[in-house]
Amino acid sequence: MTVNKPRPGLAIAALSLGTALNPLNSSMIAVALVVLREHFELDVATVTWVITSFYLASAAGQPLMGRLADRFGPRRLFMFGMALVAVTCAIAPFLPNFALVCVARALMAVGTATAYPSAVVMVTELSRLANLPSTRPLGRIQMANTSAAAVGPVVGGLLVSLVGWQALFAINVPIALLAMIVVYKVAPVDSGRETGKLGQLIRDSDIPGILAFVTSLMLAMMALLNVMPGYRWHLLGAATVIGALFAWRELRFRPPFLDLRLLGRNRPLLLVYLLFIVFSGVYYFAFFGLPQLLQEAGHYDAGVVGLLMLPLAALSVVVTPLTVRFIERFGVRPVLITGVLILTVAAGTLGFLTMTLWAPLVFVLTALMGVPYGVVSTASNQGLYVSARPEERGVAAGIFQTCRYLGAITATVLIGVLYGPGVNQANWGIMVLVMLGLSAVVLVLAVMWRKPAV
Repeated sequence: MTVNKPRPGLAIAALSLGTALNPLNSSMIAVALVVLREHFELDVATVTWVITSFYLASAAGQPLMGRLADRFGPRRLFMFGMALVAVTCAIAPFLPNFALVCVARALMAVGTATAYPSAVVMVTELSRLANLPSTRPLGRIQMANTSAAAVGPVVGGLLVSLVGWQALFAINVPIALLAMIVVYKVAPVDSGRETGKLGQLIRDSDIPGILAFVTSLMLAMMALLNVMPGYRWHLLGAATVIGALFAWRELRFRPPFLDLRLLGRNRPLLLVYLLFIVFSGVYYFAFFGLPQLLQEAGHYDAGVVGLLMLPLAALSVVVTPLTVRFIERFGVRPVLITGVLILTVAAGTLGFLTMTLWAPLVFVLTALMGVPYGVVSTASNQGLYVSARPEERGVAAGIFQTCRYLGAITATVLIGVLYGPGVNQANWGIMVLVMLGLSAVVLVLAVMWRKPAV
């Protein structure tokens, strides 16, 4: 059997490419909704399932994929995920109805959900082989996530206009195959992972716990997204009951899917999760709420709005490598606190948009908002890495990604409530006050966080 020769730099590049697929596909689809409605003759409510199915599968799948990476090896899981993406996306353009397209989106989400947890698990070995601090590969992975989300609408718009909605699937095939092949060739082989008879592995996998976790999370998110109008409280109630049963089982089963006792004792990790949920809420208030304000109150064309929002993501990409250097020099906590302070200032300056929606001002303010996004996201990533135990970094990274979705969905719900009376500058002012309040919460959590003792 041929053993691959590890090449850390190339492996990190391939892992970054794979992790970019989830945010890329999360943002690309936004420009295809109108085309999908016309192609399949759908109403507005139905077509949004192409987004909802991806969100639900991603949020529920990330912790599960992380647990599998911890147990059976990140390299193996990453290659499986990329293979699933490639096969699904090769078939999807030929699907005859919208329901199957949504199923394909969910499968694609599961495949892409393997990438980030697998990359985080592999960071330790790759950093050792490259003789680099862990901040460097984590920073590159963060840059891939941020830049993919930024260029998603632009790439999606070009593909849909030149080829059609089918191209949004097809573009993933070569990317996934390239990432899979390179990781197979140059990433270090998995070692020290679980082996044994299939029956014993299944019994030790806590299948009921996994199913309860996924079901509870999906029901809660469906309630937040209000995907079944009239049944929101029923879904939330069912999610609470199943979540309680999940907690009861996990406290008694050995080995549990999610060690709640350990998680309860790991205060730094809990603080990272809470911080990232609230921080994501602040960011997505701007990311989702500002475009609506510019289009409806400012009467800007959608293309112009896209250009005005681009600095938000672009600046976050630019500051990420600088943040990595500052973390190496000053540590995670000072950089995290500094990033949150900048976030508070940036959120406050968005209040100027209650007076004017002058394009140059919008451009500057969105650029300013991009700075704390890059700083806090990168510092939170590193905070997660140092807070989680090495043998549980996969599931920890998966939950971290789920926190992003929880923050995004919560922001979406609150935007709907605050914009309910009308999308105007007065209601945007209320939204800015909410963002400032949430920023204060993030600051408190950042101050409370301490790096665990080695």
